[in-house]
Amino acid sequence: MTPSLVRSAGASIFVLLTTCGLALAQSSNAQPKVTDPHFKIAPGYLKPADLPNSLLLLGPPPEKDSAALARDEEARKATLTLRGTDRWRQAYTDADLAFPQAADNFSCAMGIKIDKEQTPRLYAMMQKMLSDFGLSTYGVKNKYNRVRPFVVHNEATCRADQEVILREDGSYPSGHTAAGWGWALVFAQINPERSNELFTRGIAFGQSRLICDAHWQSDIDAGRIMGAATVSRLQTNAAFLADLKAAKVEVKAAKARRAAPACAAETTALSTQ
Repeated sequence: MTPSLVRSAGASIFVLLTTCGLALAQSSNAQPKVTDPHFKIAPGYLKPADLPNSLLLLGPPPEKDSAALARDEEARKATLTLRGTDRWRQAYTDADLAFPQAADNFSCAMGIKIDKEQTPRLYAMMQKMLSDFGLSTYGVKNKYNRVRPFVVHNEATCRADQEVILREDGSYPSGHTAAGWGWALVFAQINPERSNELFTRGIAFGQSRLICDAHWQSDIDAGRIMGAATVSRLQTNAAFLADLKAAKVEVKAAKARRAAPACAAETTALSTQ
């Protein structure tokens, strides 16, 4: 799928879910089993029952010998030449959902440095939203427990240090992608002047999972759906809306100080897709 098609599909999904109010929420307050510790960094805004229900929003992952799986394999094969390149190293960095790196990953697209000192409310928002985005994927993750591409092909990912966790964590949908696309959508609300840069970065963040060999393309596509659905649900949460308002003030002040981060290396890396 081309970036333009992904961008169009993601935006359409977000608008549709927001318009409908997304009645398809989780049916229980019981929290699903969460394998990836990144999604436990901070309590989220949403109760489990308020999260979008991946079991209703997503179908199953591609089946063996299906055309959809063939497309996944083709997409994976197309990234193999990127191993060892700057884009591969960017995928390594994007795989780190711990802070402050997760905030640094979106600072260039935002046009300011996101950190505890300059934008404390936004920094905390990112951590809270991360839990919501991640948890939104686990209904389907746990049901199908799809095997990841690096396991199927007996190869390494861009992050050997994360492979033990990844082997036990279902591949479909991608929680990293849900977070990256969800963050991009919210950041564009906060800083609409940078929306194109933020959407582009959100797309690239998800594609890093394919380049890393941690996910299939269909995992990434489904992750974007869950990220957009979760952002829609957040629009009804009073605590989120209060933080959103405060974050807009922080970002406006940071932009006035012209405290832009150094972005040359990231720009070079992301120029190769």
